[in-house]
Amino acid sequence: MTDNNVLIKVHDLKKYYKGEEIKALDGIDLEIYSGEVVVIIGPSGSGKSTFLRSLNLLEVPTSGEIYLDGINIADKSVNINRHRQKMGMVFQHFNLFPHKTIIENMTLAPQKLLKLSKNEAEERAMGLLTKVGLADRAEAYPSQLSGGQKQRIAIVRALCMMPEVMLFDEPTSALDPEMVGEVLDLMRTLAKEGMTMAVVTHEMGFAREVANRIIFMDGGKIVEQGTPEEIFEHPKSPRLKDFLSKVL
Repeated sequence: MTDNNVLIKVHDLKKYYKGEEIKALDGIDLEIYSGEVVVIIGPSGSGKSTFLRSLNLLEVPTSGEIYLDGINIADKSVNINRHRQKMGMVFQHFNLFPHKTIIENMTLAPQKLLKLSKNEAEERAMGLLTKVGLADRAEAYPSQLSGGQKQRIAIVRALCMMPEVMLFDEPTSALDPEMVGEVLDLMRTLAKEGMTMAVVTHEMGFAREVANRIIFMDGGKIVEQGTPEEIFEHPKSPRLKDFLSKVL
């Protein structure tokens, strides 16, 4: 990986609450390379989701810099909405519009933000629905879908915007266990296709299999990072060893 391949660069990112009493993020430095799958693990309250949500300023940092394509999007003069279009975001809960059909959910943003015609947006959406085996659900409403189907729709809805990077905030944690696999399979496919991804997850098997790099966070800091083999087979810090002893 070279500097030319850096898609996201985070420098000294801090997020404090109640003055400096609660340090949700305490000086994060990280680079994410184009085509890389970075999986972020750690105990509850370690700052994982706060960090992920800071990447597109859903959480506004107390201080620090976040560069996307070389532009500091944490600078208040930057049009954040334009840069957010480059980042697809998938949450624990699906955030689909319940009163709109699946195809309407998928084509709304491309028409409004990318200025695609209705036909162009629908053609793109149907291509993605076909890819994930849900083309027959295009006219259904979210309430008619299973949790796993809804989450796959949430992922391909984000892909309709042709993002440069996909951010996943515990995308399987709200699913029944038997539905987790279908969502992880789609994420595996995206990884194989070279999509840049930052994923907060408790799915250690997925992290081991798909990640290029794993980040272990605790107390608002990056405690350790490395390849899946380095993290799972040869952890260095006592805190990571203790964490893995509880989750593996």
